[in-house]
Amino acid sequence: MRMKIPTIGLFLMALASCVTGTDEKYGNAVNQQKPLVETVLTEDEQKRLTPDVIIESLKAGNKRFVNGSLTLRDHSAQVRHAVLGQYPKAVVLACIDSRVTVEDIFDKGIGDLFIAKVAGNVVNEDILGSMEYACKVAGAKVVIVLGHEYCGAVKSAIDEVKIGNITNLLARMKPAIDSVSPDSKNRTSKNKEFVHSVCLENVHLAIVTIREKSLLLNEMELAGQIKIVGADYDMETGIVTFLEQH
Repeated sequence: MRMKIPTIGLFLMALASCVTGTDEKYGNAVNQQKPLVETVLTEDEQKRLTPDVIIESLKAGNKRFVNGSLTLRDHSAQVRHAVLGQYPKAVVLACIDSRVTVEDIFDKGIGDLFIAKVAGNVVNEDILGSMEYACKVAGAKVVIVLGHEYCGAVKSAIDEVKIGNITNLLARMKPAIDSVSPDSKNRTSKNKEFVHSVCLENVHLAIVTIREKSLLLNEMELAGQIKIVGADYDMETGIVTFLEQH
């Protein structure tokens, strides 16, 4: 006598067939069941990379992010594989904003990137020291200052917010504010174009600060060992635009 399969059982079987099927519509779902365990970058592999190759790989990763085709990784396994050493490709200075998830934005995994986060992606001595460690000691070959649209820190700086230690942090963005359209009347955080321009200028001036205040990184860049670049992340589209060098 054959047993009857409960209705809920039929539903679960149908659902499973959809998830593991080969239909193109559900192609990504197959990978979701088995995250990839990528090999962590080795020292030899890192040495063979050039700054330009790394930047192109970051651009390609961002395209996957925009298209919704992120690489599925087993981060737990990757961490265990990287216990004895790390050889990241780049160091990224980004905003503390919770929406700026750098590894996802560039579709990178454990051991790929050093990431420093601070409100408004501003530069200070500790950030510079961290970048110097990433490049001179650990071998990273690209320094990226990543600004982003709708940055609350930039808006607060424009509005001259003064609260505790936030006051001094926001003051670091004043040069960017002052240099953008000084004759404009609509210099407020409600002016999207003005905020956008300040965000870009803030990235540019951060790069200037890195070169001026880190003799080590400046020398490495002049020698062609690293590149220091700026980028802007649009949260609405997911697109990262690498900025032209000034």
